[in-house]
Amino acid sequence: MRKHIAAASAILAATITLAAACVGNPTAGPAATGKATCLNAGASHKAHVVVAHLSGSSLDRCVGFSGESMAGIDLLKQSGIEYSAQKASFGTAICQIDNEPAAFSSCFPAGAPFWALWVSTGGTTWKVSNVGIDDLTFKNGDALGWRYTAADASPAPPPAPKRD
Repeated sequence: MRKHIAAASAILAATITLAAACVGNPTAGPAATGKATCLNAGASHKAHVVVAHLSGSSLDRCVGFSGESMAGIDLLKQSGIEYSAQKASFGTAICQIDNEPAAFSSCFPAGAPFWALWVSTGGTTWKVSNVGIDDLTFKNGDALGWRYTAADASPAPPPAPKRD
């Protein structure tokens, strides 16, 4: 009997761990408003996070910071935009942003929409990032962009950041 209880406990623990990994790591923040609201407005430097949904709606969040630069994942965290991430072989995979998709079992399911990562440096036009969020650093005037893109479409850039 004890062996059955121990085995059942081990299976339950493994199931909970697997479910937590599939759900991701949700990070809640203020509700998206669609306006560029600068957080830490008194800071000497600012960068934007722009999110474009599959529906075409978007939001823009400005983040103020005092150092010369800010890591990409920290910019996303400090924007207050809800997101879920999973660790992948290349680093942090962003699976959900601003509650899109509403639920997921895999960050990159075959044939399903995905979050395309874009970067704008110093006010330049958007460029698809050739590295993951863990390898990005943002300076004053830069922007981090995300567009939820249909699996069969080429990713289009998000809207330009709203400048203060």
